[in-house]
Amino acid sequence: FSTKIVQNEYIVQFNGYYKPKERESFIQSALNGSKVQKWRILPRNNPAQDFPSDFDVLTLEEAIEFADDGLALLRTHPSIKSISPQRMVHRALKYQPAPPAPPPQSPNRHTNRRLLRAIPRQITALLKADVLWSMGITGQGVKVAVFDTGLAKSHPHFKRIKERTNWTNEKTLDDGVSHGTFVAGIIASSKECFGFAPDAELHIFRVFTNNQVSYTSWFLDAFNYAILKKINVLNLSIGGPDFLDQPFVDKVLELSANRVIMVSAIGNDGPLYGTLNNPGDQMDVIGVGGMDYADNIAKFSSRGMTTWELPYGYGRLKPDIVTYGSQVKGSNLNGGCKSLSGTSVASPMVAGAVTLIASGVLDRPGVDLNPASMKQALIEGAERLADNNMFEQGHGKLNILRSMKALAAYRPRVTLSPAYLDFTEDYMWPYTTQSLYYSAMPVIANVTILNGMGVFGRVINRPTWHPYSNEHGELLNVSISYSEQLWPWSGWMAVHIGVNEAGRGFEGIAQGHITLTVQSPPQGENEREPRNGTVSFAIKVRIIPQPPRQKRILWDQYHSLRYPPGYLPRDNLKIKSDPLDWRADHVHTNFKDMYTHLRNAGYYVEVLGAPYTCFNASHYGTLLVVDPEEEFFPAEVAKLREDVLERQLSVIVFADWYNTSVMRRIKFYDENTRQWWMPDTGGANVPALNDLLRGFGIALGDRVADGYFDMRDHRMYYASGANIVRFPVGEGTILVERDLLDEGLAITQPDEPRSKVRTRTAILGMLQTDRRFNREDAMNRVDAGKEPLPEDDRDGDDLGQLLRERTKAVKQHNSTTARTGGRPELLAGGRIALYGDSNCLDSTHLEKPCFWLLDSLLEYTMTAHVTSLLRDLNVSRQVEQIEGRTWKDSLE
Repeated sequence: FSTKIVQNEYIVQFNGYYKPKERESFIQSALNGSKVQKWRILPRNNPAQDFPSDFDVLTLEEAIEFADDGLALLRTHPSIKSISPQRMVHRALKYQPAPPAPPPQSPNRHTNRRLLRAIPRQITALLKADVLWSMGITGQGVKVAVFDTGLAKSHPHFKRIKERTNWTNEKTLDDGVSHGTFVAGIIASSKECFGFAPDAELHIFRVFTNNQVSYTSWFLDAFNYAILKKINVLNLSIGGPDFLDQPFVDKVLELSANRVIMVSAIGNDGPLYGTLNNPGDQMDVIGVGGMDYADNIAKFSSRGMTTWELPYGYGRLKPDIVTYGSQVKGSNLNGGCKSLSGTSVASPMVAGAVTLIASGVLDRPGVDLNPASMKQALIEGAERLADNNMFEQGHGKLNILRSMKALAAYRPRVTLSPAYLDFTEDYMWPYTTQSLYYSAMPVIANVTILNGMGVFGRVINRPTWHPYSNEHGELLNVSISYSEQLWPWSGWMAVHIGVNEAGRGFEGIAQGHITLTVQSPPQGENEREPRNGTVSFAIKVRIIPQPPRQKRILWDQYHSLRYPPGYLPRDNLKIKSDPLDWRADHVHTNFKDMYTHLRNAGYYVEVLGAPYTCFNASHYGTLLVVDPEEEFFPAEVAKLREDVLERQLSVIVFADWYNTSVMRRIKFYDENTRQWWMPDTGGANVPALNDLLRGFGIALGDRVADGYFDMRDHRMYYASGANIVRFPVGEGTILVERDLLDEGLAITQPDEPRSKVRTRTAILGMLQTDRRFNREDAMNRVDAGKEPLPEDDRDGDDLGQLLRERTKAVKQHNSTTARTGGRPELLAGGRIALYGDSNCLDSTHLEKPCFWLLDSLLEYTMTAHVTSLLRDLNVSRQVEQIEGRTWKDSLE
């Protein structure tokens, strides 16, 4: 699934629904008096064209300055809500292959008997849909929409195809690729391979061409038509990471507000975490993951958590529910059955189950059927899987009969997802991986509020924390932020949990709960009073005594940009099939394996979601900065320098590539400004890193280095990394070089012979700082009759002489440290380690992990001990300038 902006086309959203002439008059009025002359509204020849609409597709074929003027005027018109680029969507149908057959068993080997789970003949029987059929519940009376590739009118599997509509630029209603047929069959087939709701009223929306192409405007028109037709259930077996396609996101919210229950696949980007697709990751949508017949989460199924909240939390719980998504049988293009796998298969299974369950309560006057009540019923009925955590399985496996029972007895209420937080329960990963302790960064749990009482609600009073005095709850500091208004049917709560000073030496369990009350307006003619619902959120935390400083790592999340604030390119330029860096760079997403390794090694890893000015450096041994994309404030640069030199904080940086010529080669056309724009940054923001490290005489360059190499017994791969061009020298430094290819040259000048020649490249530097040069540097400047320069104006060369002068002091420090058993001597500052590539820690496209190197660097930063391997590889030179160009030079 991918999207790209369509040149010259804009979606103009209005503040209400208007007829075509009215919408045109608003645009004409806004552009009157401007320099824009070449504009037109694109005709939309589809079933919604005769109805009022809340948007138009506008083309502007003008010079940049004229177009900018026109867009600015459009945005100021009182009837125009927003202007967004038109997007083309391309979906590649990536069917998951069947697992390979096991190899033949050797006659000399014996294997214990294993229980083999056969693929069922009918998936509906496995989930007991036939039990409801026997009770006369078959989906009748429910309107279900399938947004996909169409369906043939004469297909023999379907009894009630109520309407077929085409929203594409192809003149056909039929399915040319079989995906839409398969999805519709899972929901409502009545022959051969049965669907869950054979008597449901099918509404087929053809929104993808046979080439798997669609446009945002096609979806918007089709969504509006679904609202007009009062669709009850809508299945969307697509998804993508682009959750800032704002018109699309807003329209999904509007669908939910109009009681359309949307079911959507969460994506096939597993097993990595943080890979949820939109709209399945939205609070108002039922996001569905996939599992196999052995009740294991499928490897392909995307995992939570949501990344919208980062760095201000660990993300919301998604998927909502899982069901079978491997080798499921469904309708083939012209009849018969075939098997497919993927979350696009699991999604229509839940949509079919939702349709079936909904048909069983249509005649029950007390049941309010809406997106929240249906999700609450699915959650209540779900069966939790034994071996998977909350961000893999959501609330568990779909159970139709239990959810039917829950919905039949439903009364409007407020619930939470998750319903509680327990640091002692394996299901609650990642909260179970690390206990809380005094002075640790607060853990932030993001919770979804589901409001079955009404489409609109508000939190009244404030959520309240109730510590259990007999369970040490008073040792916890709990603060709560939340959405005061809930719409549609949902809202959020963020729970910040820390340990206060009274718990400094405590070891044990602390408990309490939060109460939250939601109020919604009265519903129906017979209600006079608002609806109130109160819910509790139980918290159970394991507390341990404060760990020693040399075991505490602070992970910098604040300077990693979550996707998609802009165009963030991939870290490994060779991976062309995955062009975006969209997995959040969090210790619980694409750096999960690294996090697990560090925890197993006995380190405590805390997440920093705020600037450097907001943490106490004396609590931490090492600040770990990996692949940062954001800028560093001047105050952050100054504080970090002071923390390193005065508070002995050590820093490890894993950088990545940054080359403006390469960035120009992977530029994109930005329709908002009608200009070609380069990425916001490279793999990492090297200029910002150079600002951060300049005060220590360290700089990275713009060579994009690539290649395999050895570090003693360790085979390594440098995947589009940066080179070190400046580093201090002396007894207190280690510098490692390797022969690598210039990948940047190969991209910008493919025929250049030098791109195929390996050159010596500095990739790793280690520096023991000395507190003296902080004082002496200032004293020397003051003695010379000059004010100390601001940190940003300090040149690394100014520090070179001072760093050379302190070599003898550092040597004495190392000797003293050895004599005192590793206790740091008072003059020593913190230590800095810099490696030019982060891909060896990132599980996204991990080829050669370098966790051993991270271990060695942590041993150095935490204890000052240099491993013999790194000491033997040291090639530290006698000058600070390693290569001819610094970043400042390259940009000039």
